[in-house]
Amino acid sequence: MARPRTPLLSRQLIRDTTLRMIDEHGLGEVSMRRIATELGVRAPSLYTHYATKDALLDDIGNVIADDVDVSGFAAGDWRDALRTWARSYRAALAAHPNMVPYLASSPGTRSGALDRADAVHGGLTRAGWPPRTATLIGASVKYIVLGAAIASFAGGFRGDRDTYDDRYPHLSDAHRLAEHAAEIDHDSFELALESFLRGLEPQFAALDRTG
Repeated sequence: MARPRTPLLSRQLIRDTTLRMIDEHGLGEVSMRRIATELGVRAPSLYTHYATKDALLDDIGNVIADDVDVSGFAAGDWRDALRTWARSYRAALAAHPNMVPYLASSPGTRSGALDRADAVHGGLTRAGWPPRTATLIGASVKYIVLGAAIASFAGGFRGDRDTYDDRYPHLSDAHRLAEHAAEIDHDSFELALESFLRGLEPQFAALDRTG
């Protein structure tokens, strides 16, 4: 039997190809036309599977969300659940940094994001947190994670000592940061997360959960 002249399209093939292109070239460089060219088809063929580019990006967002672990909110301690959620969330975004600007927006109708928001909020309220505070906690963790995912703090410094020595005396060792960027960025994220959780402890202890 003769091979088809064009690839057999599927949502998964389109999604995987698009994510690879975003990882390699950035979100702004990827269009439906360019995706079609990469797949060896014409752009209208894509619209059979995805009505819009945003629908495609939402589906990619749902796939990335699959790596975000909120299972601890079902029955575990809220502190450990927040740690697991935040760490897996950061890792999922770090794997696809060019998707972060899109995923940083409100969840809209993305089922993956809404499922996880529901799990987080439900776990926190079951633990005894008031609904409004549970919302603030979820938002605060998102801020910490997105801040860590948007850019490398340590990687933003140059390795040239002369850049800092004379003019910035308190940054005399800044030229060393880039070499240890992964370690510093990881430890900074952990410091922010653990400091935040410690700050929640006295608030949780003060809650009236008798009623």
